[in-house]
Amino acid sequence: MSITLRILETPQDMAAVEELELLVWPGSEVDVVPDHLLLTVAHNGGLVVGAFDEDLAPGSPAMIGFVFGFPGLYFTPDGPRPKHCSHMMGVHPDHRNRGIGFALKRAQWQMVRHQGLDRITWTYDPLISRNAYLNISKLGAVCNTYLREVYGKMRDSLNVGLPSDRFQVDWWVNTARVDSRLSKRARKPLDLDHYITAGFEMVNPAWIDEDGWQRPMKMEMDMDGQLTFQEKSPEKIEKNIILVEIPPDFMALKASNPALALEWRIHTRQIFEALFSQGYLVTDFIHVPGEFSRSVYILAHGESTL
Repeated sequence: MSITLRILETPQDMAAVEELELLVWPGSEVDVVPDHLLLTVAHNGGLVVGAFDEDLAPGSPAMIGFVFGFPGLYFTPDGPRPKHCSHMMGVHPDHRNRGIGFALKRAQWQMVRHQGLDRITWTYDPLISRNAYLNISKLGAVCNTYLREVYGKMRDSLNVGLPSDRFQVDWWVNTARVDSRLSKRARKPLDLDHYITAGFEMVNPAWIDEDGWQRPMKMEMDMDGQLTFQEKSPEKIEKNIILVEIPPDFMALKASNPALALEWRIHTRQIFEALFSQGYLVTDFIHVPGEFSRSVYILAHGESTL
């Protein structure tokens, strides 16, 4: 690729980031992180990295992606510990699926390790399979935290109309798991057939309606107020590894069938909250392309070996 990355530090750089934000999240100028705040963070321990395409404008390459984060704290029984909070990453809509997001996160990984930190956190919509594949499968982040309505009502065109539920992922940057995902000889990913053949259970297999949309399995509450799936409750599942299905193209679904998109949001919220409360951890993600594509999270119990 003709892509170069560099740390952003000037007012001109941050103005370009602000313009790119409006392209990535159109429809709400008040939600843009302003250039003066980006600049202040960058000059005080934070990190803003830009991706530029040399071929678009030789001698003055155009910014087509960025990642932005800052130091923060998380709290343990032994007191607060430092981390890096990765707040935003955006790629120009015309330049997605070129590996730019992966390259930006890899640069962030390198810089944060130089700062002596071992953990990066960020949030993303768990129903967007493109982001799940990058964050979980490609980067090696893990997740056991589900946040309801973390940003309140959002007004940009990508998020308007739905509860802003998010996964908060943990990227343990000094682990062998992350090293192996980011190396030039990254592990060969498992596919869905590997898990199905091994007998691992899909707790919510979707079904396809007459309009071709994948719909979530109907759920019921038992007498104790617990969710049931195929006459089983997530609280009672004793598998070390289980699978959870999401719609393969949630943004297309949201645009065409908002009611069904909301149904998926509530459905998966209940599943992940229940499973995380029982010690399960998202460790992988699989997307199966094709006419009837499928997107599936892999969860392992925290007491089992990953």
